[in-house]
Amino acid sequence: MPGGRRNPLSVTNLVEKVADVVHTATGNAHDLAKVTKSVVDNKFNVPCVDLVIKFIGASGIPKLDVVGTADPYFVAKIDDEVSMVSTVKTNTLTPVWNETWRVKNVPITSDLLVEVLDKDFGSPIDDFVGKFKTSVAAGAKELEIEGPLFRRDRGTFWLKIDSTPSSDPPEPRYLFDGPIRYSRHLSPTVGRLTNLDDARLYSTWKLYLIGVSLYFKDVYQHWNVNYKAAQTIFGTGATSLAVRTGIQAGHKMLYARSTSNGFGVIESATDVLKLFHGGRLNPKGIVGSDQEYLSAQDGMPAARSFFAHRVKPAVYTYIISAEDDSLRFSETGAAFFVDFASKHALHANCCDRVRYSGEFHPRPRAKDNSWIGWQDFSDSMSDEMVDWEVLIDNNSGTYSPDKAMLPTLQALLEYNFPGFKVQALDREDEELTKSVQACRDYALKYRGVQVKHLQPHLEEGEESLMKCAGVSNAAISVQ
Repeated sequence: MPGGRRNPLSVTNLVEKVADVVHTATGNAHDLAKVTKSVVDNKFNVPCVDLVIKFIGASGIPKLDVVGTADPYFVAKIDDEVSMVSTVKTNTLTPVWNETWRVKNVPITSDLLVEVLDKDFGSPIDDFVGKFKTSVAAGAKELEIEGPLFRRDRGTFWLKIDSTPSSDPPEPRYLFDGPIRYSRHLSPTVGRLTNLDDARLYSTWKLYLIGVSLYFKDVYQHWNVNYKAAQTIFGTGATSLAVRTGIQAGHKMLYARSTSNGFGVIESATDVLKLFHGGRLNPKGIVGSDQEYLSAQDGMPAARSFFAHRVKPAVYTYIISAEDDSLRFSETGAAFFVDFASKHALHANCCDRVRYSGEFHPRPRAKDNSWIGWQDFSDSMSDEMVDWEVLIDNNSGTYSPDKAMLPTLQALLEYNFPGFKVQALDREDEELTKSVQACRDYALKYRGVQVKHLQPHLEEGEESLMKCAGVSNAAISVQ
């Protein structure tokens, strides 16, 4: 009855109560099964396999929105131990992904759970389409997508699993083995832009790295208890809780999956280098085009930078996540950092530990090693005439990474990007200081970068990410 209490005997209420009971029972049963399976696997030393899973596509996805069809994507998990999130396919009920996922050392008793969702723009929660579960046994599979109670038929999903015995001993288990997929996200504060160089100041990148647990093992970098800003973020009081809530809200908006994201796969050193191109925002996209997205925002073709296909002299802030082993980064002067106490905490989703964090920048080197650094470079040289490397450091006050792990960091990145030179230096290293300054000087003198672009800033009339996230200034800023 409108405005009154719900009838406890109504059919609708009864159905909802039944659904709640079923959901709770299913959840409890799942937890019990998971614990039992873990005990069995450990006790009886269940054999392991290396998997190559190809997610082909789906059909019969229901139309859940009033306008349009659907923008489906999926989240795949193996025993809740390792997960993968697909690209978003736009305006289709028959998505085709053809995306590959490799995972090593998976117990043969494992289950693959896939949830299909419909990206709901403007809403913090995406629509749930349905899910299915299958074994990791090899073969081509056609699986029914099961929706919520009484809406079970939500389409059909196709995938193929290839399986080979793991090496002995199979450790560590559930080891992600590629491919190295990346996504590029535009901040919701990007506004109406036509300059692609400026657009990079509103961008974040996420790359899923291979072998993080092999190199870092059980080593993590905890937040720096001696750093005032970190104390305010990770403290136990109400103020710290408000700060963390604001940072997490900002992170969620920054890294939201959207049809405007750029997606791709890193297969060579050339692909890595293209990520640093000044205007090449979508270098090897599976789907999505930033050029088209920015053009659509203005209703006119986006202006192309003269240096769109040249490596941009820029410094990046990065973290390697303790949550999913992803490398997350953006230009250090990114506009969305305004009012946030910690750039690294924003990238890390305010996690109290990371695998590693700091800054990095690309650096040119003569092929005969006669010179090295931006101070000796000239735009009269093509990028192909020189060799490129990345200088990466531990310059992070929030997490203050142990410099003893820098060789491990370098080895991990060289393992992920063979053929691309990486040099890891301590934040107090004189060579690093000179190289960073040369990089910034070149950007200012020869590439039209303004001084204000080297640090987070807002243009006149521009709204900050903090405001977009609906968080008060007092909850985020730390003096």
